[in-house]
Amino acid sequence: MKRNGFFLATFFFLLLAVGISVRAFWLSDLKKTPDHYRTRIITPAAPGSSEQDSGFEDLLAYEEDRGIKVPLGENEFAVSVLNHYFNENATEDQIVAYRNLSDAENPIFITYIGYDERLGTYRRIWNAPTGASMPATVSLYTRDMLGDRSTCIVVTGMNANNEHTMTIYRNLPNGGGNRTFEKIVDVRVDGSVTIQEAERPVAYQKGIAKGQPFLISAYRRDSESNNMLDRIETLYSYNQTSGVYEQSKVTRVPGSQVEQRRVREILTGEPKVFENFINDLWYHVSPLGTVDRNQYLYFDPSRREIIFYGDGFQQIFTWQNSGSTRYGLYISSQNISVATLRRFLNIELESLDSLRVKVVEDVRLKISVVTTWDGSYRRAGSVARVSSSAGSAFQPFIDAAYDSLTGRITFFPNGEYEFGSVNSQVKGRYVFFQAGGNNLLEIRPEQNSPPPWGAPPPGHSSPGQQFPKDENGENRLIFHVTAAGRTDTDREKTNTTGPLPAGNISLLRIRLGVTGIQDLHEGQIALTRVILH
Repeated sequence: MKRNGFFLATFFFLLLAVGISVRAFWLSDLKKTPDHYRTRIITPAAPGSSEQDSGFEDLLAYEEDRGIKVPLGENEFAVSVLNHYFNENATEDQIVAYRNLSDAENPIFITYIGYDERLGTYRRIWNAPTGASMPATVSLYTRDMLGDRSTCIVVTGMNANNEHTMTIYRNLPNGGGNRTFEKIVDVRVDGSVTIQEAERPVAYQKGIAKGQPFLISAYRRDSESNNMLDRIETLYSYNQTSGVYEQSKVTRVPGSQVEQRRVREILTGEPKVFENFINDLWYHVSPLGTVDRNQYLYFDPSRREIIFYGDGFQQIFTWQNSGSTRYGLYISSQNISVATLRRFLNIELESLDSLRVKVVEDVRLKISVVTTWDGSYRRAGSVARVSSSAGSAFQPFIDAAYDSLTGRITFFPNGEYEFGSVNSQVKGRYVFFQAGGNNLLEIRPEQNSPPPWGAPPPGHSSPGQQFPKDENGENRLIFHVTAAGRTDTDREKTNTTGPLPAGNISLLRIRLGVTGIQDLHEGQIALTRVILH
């Protein structure tokens, strides 16, 4: 009996173990996401594609986690994905912009993926072409264009003729409960095309009344003028009868009278020609014509970076693609910290010292920084020449040399620096700027060069010693700048927002992020001004 009991107990425990294993496998299988919800979004360079399409896989790598609810067809590659609630049943639908490589002209299409309650699954309901054909330039978002709370899908981009395109579809309910769309805008122009968003009354905001439809403004070159900067503005307004946007007003806009040979060199060359032209610091010009030194753009084509500074915050974007336009350049960029934040810049030549900039934000994440980047910008060098009060403003670049315990740093007025020590001589770029009322200095050494004050003191180095790097693996240091000898109380009593880097100064390394300034608790670096003869 005991022997039989032993075998029964052993059999029972084996059976229990098998049951637990089967259950664990079954539960883990249930947790797996179907493959079509984890579709990777890439856009390979197709035969005959332009340089702007190359490397686009990295541009939209962040879309991989968003997933497409229904797999695309063979030879169809997604460009952008937009999730939106079109119905009242709280199910999230999708609009996917994609390119079909089997199409000879390779236009960008959009498809609507909605939830079919009868089938209990998502399916593709509607497809339509857009005017864009270059994937790296495509921006996909929604707007209430007509003021009647009907969601409109807006697709902007560029085509193979280097024209700006805007295609807008308005969504309409049908009897089956699904949504279909009708095209209300299809504009293609060799200049720029933008939406003029007017303020709507409080009654619209509260859902009591409708708002006025937005206007669409398109610029093209004035072919009857000898001045390449003369343009023609065409306004499009919504026609209630026809249900589409139609041309409503045409106005000639004279451009600056500048030397046409230089303009032709800048505007008719490769994208790199215009990139080199804007390689500089540009200050924002207010509607009153005054220069705002608290808001600027810095274009750095060699590092493929664009720096936005405004409202006390500095944002760095990776410069991803450039496309030539009739009046300048169309740039796509991505925030180095927030991968879901993309910006498309339409930059036009206003004069040899000024630019006109229009920024389209691909809104994937709501952030608190609400600076308006649209408008005119003037080159920093020209601002210094024409401004009589430049001495009282905070200067991004200086012409001075300072000694420290480990070497001498020389700042040059073109934004470059040299740091010399006993064992080395390194170079890079710098900029003095302000954030939240604090004077800051950013140091960016040349590639593969150590930053100043980044090396350990002589005699304390060790094999494999690494110089400090930021979160993106680059040698970029940010310092808090104070006048040497001043305390925090003294700074509160004095104005330190002027041209601080004049006499002796002290530097304290910090980290600057969306939450403000973070002290890294490192020792201060004392810099003593050197008078060079």
